[in-house]
Amino acid sequence: MTVKQLSMPELADACRELGVTNVGLWREPVQSHGLEASAKLVRDAGLTVTTLCRGGFFTAIDPAERKAALADNRRAIDEAAALGTEVLVLVSGGLPAGSKDLHGARERIADALGELGPYAERHGVRLAIEPLHPMYASDRCVVSTLTQALDLAERFPAHQVGVAVDTYHIWWDDRAPAQIARAGASGRIHTFQLADWTTPLPEGVLNGRGQIGDGAIDMRAWQGYVEAAGYTGPIEVELFNDGLWARDGREVLAETAARFLEHTA
Repeated sequence: MTVKQLSMPELADACRELGVTNVGLWREPVQSHGLEASAKLVRDAGLTVTTLCRGGFFTAIDPAERKAALADNRRAIDEAAALGTEVLVLVSGGLPAGSKDLHGARERIADALGELGPYAERHGVRLAIEPLHPMYASDRCVVSTLTQALDLAERFPAHQVGVAVDTYHIWWDDRAPAQIARAGASGRIHTFQLADWTTPLPEGVLNGRGQIGDGAIDMRAWQGYVEAAGYTGPIEVELFNDGLWARDGREVLAETAARFLEHTA
């Protein structure tokens, strides 16, 4: 999504030119290109798919909506398995219209994980709960901290459910380093993502994720926390930014790779 202006074939070509060997994918471009075609494309390009994003949106109260969400998440697990990735990232969902019950919404997330965890395990996929910054709690994700994410994940085996650690969403939380250690101790850090925090935020706030090095987050410090917790997996960069999307995608990808090298250990 950092370079969503590139088609899947263009992305594969640009990664090959830059020597990028890992890529995190989103479902929409994969579906647009075709699942089987996308799987073949990344294999032929020598790319490893680190994660697929996203599943989730489990908080609906209406039984029909809940059933549809579970079916869509099973499809997402199938897609992750077809792409060869072990991790499906979950954005858990916000409050249903008219509801003010955060606790009830989080319990519905737990109910969904209980159904989906065994299905994911059978397909060789792990579910990664991603806590989102509290500004998204009402409409996108009632899981706002790593503490909340781990409280949910720890109800299930670590090989079924863990967490996604994203600097953009947790950098403000002084409890997060200890929670990263907690996650690492039980093998629940399923992915680690970088994006910077820049202000002012754009209208709508969703597309405000800054290029690495442009904002307030110490990337090396957070990398140190996850590595001290035992994480040795890939590090992803995930930027939602209208300014970046308006530029040439290959240029943005090259810049992002350079910033990654500059701002990580």
